Amino acid sequence: MPEELIGHVIHYYDRIGVAVVKLTDGSMKVGDTIHITGKNDFQQQVSSMQVEHQGVEKAKKGSEVAIKLDQAVKEKDNIHKVVS
Repeated sequence: MPEELIGHVIHYYDRIGVAVVKLTDGSMKVGDTIHITGKNDFQQQVSSMQVEHQGVEKAKKGSEVAIKLDQAVKEKDNIHKVVS
């Protein structure tokens, strides 16, 4: 499936499995499928997001958003949105 680069990980909280993602090249919303490349290479659906500790349904380019991940990531890992 085609993908578009939308951002990268700027911090990862390993105890709670949450990554802070800087959206540099695109937007993301709850329900999107993302592909993380770097330390691990995996896909998952975005189930929830937070901006400034508030739940949001979507985030646009330029935002920093926290998302819960199924696997550990490292800073600078790339985030791609799977486009159907």
